[in-house]
Amino acid sequence: MTELIVVGVDSSETAMRAAVAAAKLATALKAELHVVSGFDSDRIEEFGSGSDRIVVSAADSAEAVARQVSEELTVEGGSIKYFAARGTPANALISHAEANQAQLIVVGNKRMKGLGRVLGSIANSVAHGAPCDVYIVNTDVD
Repeated sequence: MTELIVVGVDSSETAMRAAVAAAKLATALKAELHVVSGFDSDRIEEFGSGSDRIVVSAADSAEAVARQVSEELTVEGGSIKYFAARGTPANALISHAEANQAQLIVVGNKRMKGLGRVLGSIANSVAHGAPCDVYIVNTDVD
């Protein structure tokens, strides 16, 4: 069975740092990497005028973020796939890891200090609910 690592991303620089760390781990383990962006809304927006219309959903936006991040990563000896997963960011990662029998979830440490630590963070929620090991990447800027 191939090892599977799941990394949660959004469009932030800190999420990209976590994704880069996950890609390095996937390379070292020759694992498959799933880049996952969560969405918790069925919101659909329409743009354009007349018969020229573009429909964009929250799921489409999340998938676009995951695709963009995955295209910037390299996993030698493994593979990268991207996904949009329904739910809050933490629940989306946990559900995706459970459904795909992941061995590791990688998240950044954003909002784990100060007031964010008191109110909660994605990393904290994932660590408490994950079906597998969790690696929390230090994504603080130097």
